[in-house]
Amino acid sequence: MKVFITGATGFIGNEVSRRFALTDHEMTCLVRASSNVDELKKLNANLAMGDVLDRDSLDHGMEGCDWVVNLANIYTFWEPDKSIYYRVNVEGTRNVMEAALDAGVSKVVHVSTMAVFGKPDECPIVETSPPGPNRFGDYPESKYQGDCIAWELYEKKHLPLVVIYPCVVTGPNDVKYSSGLIRSLINREMPATAFNSSVMTWVDVRDVAEVIVRATEKDNNVGEKYIAGKEQMKMEEFYGMISDISGVPIPKMRLPDTMALFNARLLTWWANMTKKPPLWNMALDGCRVAKEGVIADGSKAEKELGITYTPIRTTLKDAIRSLQR
Repeated sequence: MKVFITGATGFIGNEVSRRFALTDHEMTCLVRASSNVDELKKLNANLAMGDVLDRDSLDHGMEGCDWVVNLANIYTFWEPDKSIYYRVNVEGTRNVMEAALDAGVSKVVHVSTMAVFGKPDECPIVETSPPGPNRFGDYPESKYQGDCIAWELYEKKHLPLVVIYPCVVTGPNDVKYSSGLIRSLINREMPATAFNSSVMTWVDVRDVAEVIVRATEKDNNVGEKYIAGKEQMKMEEFYGMISDISGVPIPKMRLPDTMALFNARLLTWWANMTKKPPLWNMALDGCRVAKEGVIADGSKAEKELGITYTPIRTTLKDAIRSLQR
């Protein structure tokens, strides 16, 4: 089969591309002129120049493809121009879904995030859980709006849609949220720990890639949702595991949640003024998500897709090793 992939140069996208390269499927990856495509070239992927905001490039890239995997998104908790979240995560998603409909592909696997659920009443969150009324920032809200567009096209125009909802993703070669925590701790740059009692559901990036590939290959699963993630632990346990593996002690200072949010509000205000990322990665939106936590049940992917989740201790060993190279 021929699969068209957006976001193939990102953290999850890199792993998805490597996993597809182990199959007989032919990959075509949408890349921008500024993208580092060295790894994709090594994997013998076809490269289609373009952008999810350029509908013509999507139409051209999808020609002759059977499947679409949409990973392109803005995954940050602070941007100097917040409109980029809605341009890429909402309008970009609309462009990909509509192009897929026009191309007549047999399946579209859209990669979302657990953050779209906000804080629902149901715990743990499962695929059928209704989202809570509020999401905590522009990133989750824009992803939620993009999801709504995709599901509307599924219901009204029969878009052959499957959606994946990763929990908190970590692993080697990350440059985003979790690696920022790991890097600052092992480099002794973390002045204090925060949100120690918040519970997160973690998942190895390689397991997320496996869920995506298996969901793409599976027959008769259009309309399905899959949560990717299993291991639940408090943030203080996460910090402790990093400390135990790396040998670097945890900071003695523990910020109360209210103080952490107050500091995040000030640091984010200053970031908005200076147009530079918040100090210590303390973007207010990210801190709000961290405070609320993510408690989810990814067992459906185990049962229906045959996934075996990697222990997060193993994942963290690999992640720390990649940061120490």
